[in-house]
Amino acid sequence: MPNLLLVEDDANLGMLLQEYLTDKGFPTDLATDGQKGWQHFVDKEYDLCIFDVMMPKKDGFSLAKEVRMSGRDVPIIFLTAKSMKEDTMQGFRVGADDYVTKPFDREELLMRIQAILRRYTRQSDQQEEIKVFRIGQYTFDYNHQQLAIGDHSARLTSKESELLRLFCQNLNQPISRSFALKTIWGDDSYFNARSMDVYITKLRKYLREDPSIQIMNLHGEGFKLMVG
Repeated sequence: MPNLLLVEDDANLGMLLQEYLTDKGFPTDLATDGQKGWQHFVDKEYDLCIFDVMMPKKDGFSLAKEVRMSGRDVPIIFLTAKSMKEDTMQGFRVGADDYVTKPFDREELLMRIQAILRRYTRQSDQQEEIKVFRIGQYTFDYNHQQLAIGDHSARLTSKESELLRLFCQNLNQPISRSFALKTIWGDDSYFNARSMDVYITKLRKYLREDPSIQIMNLHGEGFKLMVG
């Protein structure tokens, strides 16, 4: 069954929606602020996220930006008491799939969730998971942990392969440092962060034969694999 993440700072509304959606066959985890919502997101796989816009600690727009930077293709619905056009446009700019203005009918929200999940399921069925990536002049075979250019090839370690695949899945897009650590290492401790820095240095050496490739450090954000 699809798992949902609901981030809503109104505890009463949040619990009512959580109970309703779970009862309708959509197990739902509830967080009451943006920081807790992000922690839920990195700790578990979700099929759809529902974010309130105005929240303490981290608003819904900021949370959605982090979700989009994570590389996971997860649909997002915003809940908001605001109905201004500017807020709606901002929501879609940060990657919203739908926008519901409070007060709303729970059945309408359920129908929107079902429609979005059907669309994403069709898209997933039409796409085969990529196992071989083209990175500039390089070919990266994830299954066999091989990185090749011309007649030369290198065998990567498991961590190098996981990290390079994450970069390839988000080519020319920023990746959150915290998300990369929690996805590959399981947590974002200082020692794991230092380990990841070492692996990124190794990947830069592997990829240096093609000057069009660059793994960029994004201050305060994370990394980006740039090609061209």
